[in-house]
Amino acid sequence: MTDIPVTLITGGGSGIGAATARQLLAKGQRVAVVGRGRERLDRFAKEVGEPDALLTIQGDAGDWELVQSAVAGTLERFGRLDAVVANAGWATHDDIAEGDPAGWREMVLTNVLGPALLIRASLSALKETRGRIVLVGSVAGHAYAAGNIYGITKWAVTGLAENTRRQVTGDGIGVTLVSPGRTETPFWDEFGSLPDGNLLSAEQVADSIVFALAQPAPVDINTIIVRPIGQPV
Repeated sequence: MTDIPVTLITGGGSGIGAATARQLLAKGQRVAVVGRGRERLDRFAKEVGEPDALLTIQGDAGDWELVQSAVAGTLERFGRLDAVVANAGWATHDDIAEGDPAGWREMVLTNVLGPALLIRASLSALKETRGRIVLVGSVAGHAYAAGNIYGITKWAVTGLAENTRRQVTGDGIGVTLVSPGRTETPFWDEFGSLPDGNLLSAEQVADSIVFALAQPAPVDINTIIVRPIGQPV
């Protein structure tokens, strides 16, 4: 079994997940990416030259059987697992007073259950490599906004990160919460335009994720909050 690191990323077909995968592949590492859309996954694979170091897996990050299968498939393909990045997430962009509850269940399953499932499915393999877990949260999980349902899910991710750290730190596993501010990703697609002001790029957020993954074994960076200059909250 080669010692070249292996990282499994959910929501890896575009945006922050794809940018992270691209950086890791450029470093000579091996990456498995999970995404809902086969077209996006295939497009990403083609963009990076369809290397043998890349495994793409289509499926829902909020589905337990799929997540278990993704971890098992990664281990079968690469023989080890050194890190997981729980990046899959989306927003209904509504509020608790006037929003449409029809979309809330899927958002909660993806944003909250999904990271928990990934941790559960990967812990055994990560204990063997004394690996790392990165959860992609949001500044919305550190600041209050009136009625923001998406923010509630990201507060849950903030709590999940610290609860997980306390669970696994004795196993030599590092846990990092990366909470970006406004970022130019498909997150904004349904609006038809990007918000005003400075935005981070997906690559800039990926820089923080890769930084956390690259720390030496004794170092456990727990929380990174990164905003574009000019974002007040």
